Amino acid sequence: MIHLLAWREDAHMPASVDVALATVRARGLRVSAARRLVLEALFAAGEPVTADQIAAGLGGRTPRSDLGSVYRNLETLERVGVVRHVRAAQGAGLYTIARGENDGFLTCERCGEMRPADPRAVAVIRGAVRKAFGYDASFASYPIVGVCARCSEERSA
Repeated sequence: MIHLLAWREDAHMPASVDVALATVRARGLRVSAARRLVLEALFAAGEPVTADQIAAGLGGRTPRSDLGSVYRNLETLERVGVVRHVRAAQGAGLYTIARGENDGFLTCERCGEMRPADPRAVAVIRGAVRKAFGYDASFASYPIVGVCARCSEERSA
């Protein structure tokens, strides 16, 4: 099970469903009811969620939807830069509203806890990778995987 901690909105993420839909229109795509529903679900969730959770209606917070339609729309919305697909260390991939280019996540390979990383810290890490390897690293879709403090303490106890 994925546990999310300290999820917060970022200044780079679209402020509302309407802003996200305007971005979709600006990229030349039609705003269908299904796309609107997916975006509304992501904003209602307030944290990364699975496609199954979106299709199931987020526990009654949004209308239920066809899972295939949810996946198709998530893929399209990711392609235009409105949605981010985060591949978790455990379990199903998660989807969230896209934030800035320096965003990233941390996930524990033992308990599955996932939390957003401080964008400034991610920028420092990216700079260190660039300096050491000449590689422009991105942590937007793949989290930094390790062992959280709680699991480290439990193991050493």
